Amino acid sequence: MDLVTPGLGLIFWSVLTFLFLLFILRKFAWKPILDAVNEREEGIKNALLSAENAKKDMQNLKSDNEKLLAKARAERDAMMKEAREIKDKMINDAKSEAQLSGEKMIAQAKVAIESEKNAAMAELKNQVSSLSLEIAEKVLRDELSNKDSQTKLVEKMLGEAKLN
Repeated sequence: MDLVTPGLGLIFWSVLTFLFLLFILRKFAWKPILDAVNEREEGIKNALLSAENAKKDMQNLKSDNEKLLAKARAERDAMMKEAREIKDKMINDAKSEAQLSGEKMIAQAKVAIESEKNAAMAELKNQVSSLSLEIAEKVLRDELSNKDSQTKLVEKMLGEAKLN
């Protein structure tokens, strides 16, 4: 026998053993191996789908968060604008109220000054009239103390009375 070329019997038994081993593997091992591979493939598919769904959910959450942030910013801007408007209105109201109050105080001061002026003028008139009366009384006393002066005064007054 030749060591290099195997004999026909050896080939036959090798093929037969191989086929028997293949049959046993197919009957007992092939199906569990294929099931495990299919299950692993299915698990990978499910994991990929879950990852894709999670990615979509994250994108949706991100867009929702961006919308909420934009809405919050818009509300904040609106509130800031409203607060500025209220502040400006309060300042303008205070200015106009102060201006009105100042004008009212000026008007009251003018009225008070005018009334004080009128009172002073009335007092001055009273003093002038009383001084005038005192002077006239003194002049008349001096004039009337002399009999000749009295006669001349009476004649003068009668003369003036005739002219009227």
